[in-house]
Amino acid sequence: MEGVTAVPVPQPRAARPAASSGGRRSLAVALLLGALGATVVLLSTGQIWAEGTAAVAGGTVPVEADGGTVTGVPTALAIVGLAALVAVFAVRRTGRLLVAGLLALSGAGAALAALLGASDSTALDAEAARVSGNTASAVAGLTHTAWPYVTAAGALLILLAGLFALRFGRTWPAMGGRYERAGAPRAARRPAAGDPDRPEDLWKALDRGEDPTRDA
Repeated sequence: MEGVTAVPVPQPRAARPAASSGGRRSLAVALLLGALGATVVLLSTGQIWAEGTAAVAGGTVPVEADGGTVTGVPTALAIVGLAALVAVFAVRRTGRLLVAGLLALSGAGAALAALLGASDSTALDAEAARVSGNTASAVAGLTHTAWPYVTAAGALLILLAGLFALRFGRTWPAMGGRYERAGAPRAARRPAAGDPDRPEDLWKALDRGEDPTRDA
């Protein structure tokens, strides 16, 4: 039959919105977990972790140690975790996996250090020796607060953020890609070549610093 043409059947597009929305949700969760975990660690390490008494002439005096005195590892690793959380968006592919792994390891290391510090008496023994003036003096009546466990809980949030980055990081945007798309200068548009036989085009070309007779 004449006059009949084949019309291509439109193919359904892949469901990108669902994938992108899932990536945004996982990104938001990772950011929340990482930022909240680092904040909890930094705040809780400034609290009193251990208390006791030191014997001095005529009696005893109370001594105490905060988390930073007991161990500085959770604080340092929380800062590393924050840096890794930001760096995740500046790298791609293998680099992103490596940074995500660093984020997870920072959380795991901070949690382990906090749990070990929950039963440590070294810092209080040193404080007791300082207060009493006797290097052989040890703390008595040693007790620990719940803050080391709060620190460990915050560190576990950083660990979860790292696991989210390892699992879903490939779907997250990269700062470099956005910058290249949005900030790359466009190629300069060359003005249309004028007719060298027309005086007005000749003067315009000279004003632009071009040689109107170059292509002639």
